[in-house]
Amino acid sequence: MRKRTTIVPLLALLSLVLPAPATAQPNGTVVSGQARFQILSPTLVRSEFAGDRRFEDQGTYNVVNRTFPRTAYTSRVQDGWLTITTSAMTLRYRVGSGPFRADNFELKTAGTTASPWRRVVCATGQLCEAEDQQREGLLVAADHAGHSGAGFVAGFSYLNNGITATVRAASAGRHRLVVKYANGRGGDGKHESRTLGLSVDGQAPRQVTLPATADWGAWQQVSTDVDLSAGEHRVSLTRGAADSGNVNVDSLALLSGDQAYPGVRAVDDCRFGTSCEAENGVLSGSAKVAVEHAGFAGTGFVAELVGGTRLSQRVTSVPAAGTYPVVLRYANGVGGDGKHEPRTVLLNGQAVTLPVTANWGTWSTATAQVSLPAGTSDLTVTCPDTGCHVNLDTVGINSSVQHLPLGGYRRSLDGYTGNSGDPQLTPGLMYRDGWYLLDDTTSALRNGTPRADRGAQPYQDGYVFGYGQNHKTALGDLTALTGGPKLLPRWAYGVWYSEYIDRTAADYRDRILPAFRQHGVPLDVLVVDTDFKGHNLWNGWRMDQAKFPDPQGFLDWAHGEGLHSTLNIHPSIQGDDPDFAQAQATAKGKLAKGSCTNCYVFDWGDPDQLRAYLELHRKMPTDFWWLDWCCDGSGSSLRGVTPDSWINEQYAKIGSFAFSRGFGSLQAGGYSGSGPLPTGPWAEKRSTLHFTGDTSSTWGTLKATIGYTSAEGVSTGMSNISHDIGGHNDTTGLRGSETYLDNGQVRYTTKMPDDMYARWVQLGAFQPITRLHSNHGDRLPWQYGAVAQASATKFLNLRERLVPYIYSLAEQANRTGVPIQRPAWLEYPGSPEAYSTVDSQFLLGPDVLVAPITTPGDSGSTRVWFPPGQWTDYFTGQVYQGNTWATVSAGLDTMPVFMRAGGMLVERSENVSNDVQNPAGPLTVHVTAGAKGEFTLYEDGGRTRIVQHGDTVVLLSGKVSKRDWKFVVHKADGSSHVVQARNSPAVVSLRAPR
Repeated sequence: MRKRTTIVPLLALLSLVLPAPATAQPNGTVVSGQARFQILSPTLVRSEFAGDRRFEDQGTYNVVNRTFPRTAYTSRVQDGWLTITTSAMTLRYRVGSGPFRADNFELKTAGTTASPWRRVVCATGQLCEAEDQQREGLLVAADHAGHSGAGFVAGFSYLNNGITATVRAASAGRHRLVVKYANGRGGDGKHESRTLGLSVDGQAPRQVTLPATADWGAWQQVSTDVDLSAGEHRVSLTRGAADSGNVNVDSLALLSGDQAYPGVRAVDDCRFGTSCEAENGVLSGSAKVAVEHAGFAGTGFVAELVGGTRLSQRVTSVPAAGTYPVVLRYANGVGGDGKHEPRTVLLNGQAVTLPVTANWGTWSTATAQVSLPAGTSDLTVTCPDTGCHVNLDTVGINSSVQHLPLGGYRRSLDGYTGNSGDPQLTPGLMYRDGWYLLDDTTSALRNGTPRADRGAQPYQDGYVFGYGQNHKTALGDLTALTGGPKLLPRWAYGVWYSEYIDRTAADYRDRILPAFRQHGVPLDVLVVDTDFKGHNLWNGWRMDQAKFPDPQGFLDWAHGEGLHSTLNIHPSIQGDDPDFAQAQATAKGKLAKGSCTNCYVFDWGDPDQLRAYLELHRKMPTDFWWLDWCCDGSGSSLRGVTPDSWINEQYAKIGSFAFSRGFGSLQAGGYSGSGPLPTGPWAEKRSTLHFTGDTSSTWGTLKATIGYTSAEGVSTGMSNISHDIGGHNDTTGLRGSETYLDNGQVRYTTKMPDDMYARWVQLGAFQPITRLHSNHGDRLPWQYGAVAQASATKFLNLRERLVPYIYSLAEQANRTGVPIQRPAWLEYPGSPEAYSTVDSQFLLGPDVLVAPITTPGDSGSTRVWFPPGQWTDYFTGQVYQGNTWATVSAGLDTMPVFMRAGGMLVERSENVSNDVQNPAGPLTVHVTAGAKGEFTLYEDGGRTRIVQHGDTVVLLSGKVSKRDWKFVVHKADGSSHVVQARNSPAVVSLRAPR
């Protein structure tokens, strides 16, 4: 018995370290030792590595479903490699080689070879850049000098904020863990020693003290002894309940003996046959990672390449010694020496000339033939003494394919003016070379509970997308995996009126709504901004009785008028608020003081504080809530769940949906936390209407909105995106039509120029959400001149007529992941022009092309690319052939909007005042004579299929069978005629009546 007891643990240990043959499972799963692969679709495979062989099958906060139709695939092991092949991609994993990394995991799809997994392990004596490590609730910042690498992790401002590094001890024994940090004067006004918790392999943390530094640009080191066995370990620095946090960490290192703090950064390999990010290499000299020029791949590019600088990439898996092409992606604008000329870099000592590019935001490639040995070696880019004066983006080893993002997202556009280029976006799902890794390793379980700690054992959980140019398929995979974008109530796709200005119930009832009715402008949603609050206009928790004497009566009145309403919330509470004592009691005394004056903030990750927070809403009746959080300091301590995602989900439970910022939180740093955090892009869309923040009223902001909406939609699956139509912050100083009190002084509202206002409303009519908004600024048609008023009135009514069409697209988005507004390349991936026009035009659904005019003047023009097919101008009837360009002009009364032949555009036949009171009236369908196509109209509880075969349309009954239909038949000569029909199902002839 004693001998058997000894043998069993030995066998268990051997099973962890010895390679095991791949075994196919009946449910589309292949297991190879500590690695498991689940083939979910031809374009989606889950890759999971568990050092302890405890694979995870519970849903996570990101991934709510792994039940996909059975997918055909093959798997085999040959020459030590497991190969899994579907109809769309091939994955290869070197059997028994440990966690996924560049040299043991390969993806091939649509002609692209990639290494989706990047794993940085810091050996003894190597520098661990904080930004390369697993982060919890922390963003990378670069606004203080003296850091190494791309930046530092900032803040540790909230409970459970932390970083975890994987280190490798060369030998067993005592080591020093050294942390490079800065500790200046914090947001709490204190300048004192701070603490973090240090944990090794999930053990109980010990407290580490970080003394104050002179300022935030003064970096110091603090050392702690740790006893480690030889091999890999997980080292975490986390703000625990007993820690003060509020520090910045630049890097850390595991050292033995008297080793000095290193300057050589730990990196992962650059796999042969792939393009690798320059910023992931080892830099020396003054070279640095930068992000200020758009169009780069990855997280940045390498800049400041001057004499004495060096970029090194460790190349792995070279099949045989030989000469191979190396492709450098670079920009070469006017250098610091004032010259704009070809430059020279040395590639493994070989001179390579890089011709000029138009500017620093224009990228090009140059190819050199370089001799490489078999296996692994270093590839270095160095500069002559005169300097390179170029920026490097990627290094392709026997590959010219670039991993360039298509679209991207951002938590907030607050403060964006459009005067300094497009906003910097975080890439999401879509890439030009057709692959993506959704790394779900750190995501909590579906209920918000963190995953079990695995000690020193490595764990990885990621979903490999290999879609090529099948972008819609990728969005469908993402939707099936993570859930679809929320389908809002139909009225939410109508017209919203919002303004940051003091209003009362009487104002809305007696003045504002009557003006909408008088001027024939539709209205569906009233947004009541922050001034409705009693006690404190920012964070009060009762409606001011002087302004809203009967809160429930106000909401009932709105409903009686066919309207819905929302209230603006800021998530903190004053210590002298009449509801504070009860909130603190419900929170069991855990509400902490915030950085705002005499205010307390909430940790939504704590059930008691979340309950206290939600209970504060009960005394303010509304249909849904606008969580306008930017600078109060509330957040969530839940690990593996983005704070935005968590609180937005709670709001969706107490209202129709969450109306909020998304993808991160203020605790991630910066005003309104513009940066992203893990889990946000995928979980956020299930509950949230994304409010994009306080932009400025400029032509540049108007133009940027065109590309941003579709960029976010395709990169995250988010379909419901709401901009401030007209912008929030005034830039013109033009006097508006209303007055208000500001600290006892009478002030006027502001307004935009008439042409800017008209063009912005035109664009807004074709956005997923049409929400007029401003900061004490005029946004209503009758507040502008006659021409602008007529234009805005026309387009707001058009928007209301389009609600049935847009609601149908929203329902499609919920099922398929394809957003309401989309770039042309989503429908036409093989057309280069579809990628080059993302900032000037978009598709509303598959059949409507919108090309807004974004220049001043009573008349304007824009250059339009027409995708394949035939396109008819909605307003003029002019016909354009596909695969052509045309300059299209329009006065303020129209804009360039085109309908695809074979597509259908469904709208109400008449103008209505709102959607709620007019849910099922007569409809008009725009079709093209002789075309073939179909559209499914979605109405709550039913669908109507409209199928065109040449000169005949068949209506297949939906929820509403008794309805007047009008078909506008557009002809190739620009003329049109109308055919009337009634009821469905019906067969309708589209021939012109005689």
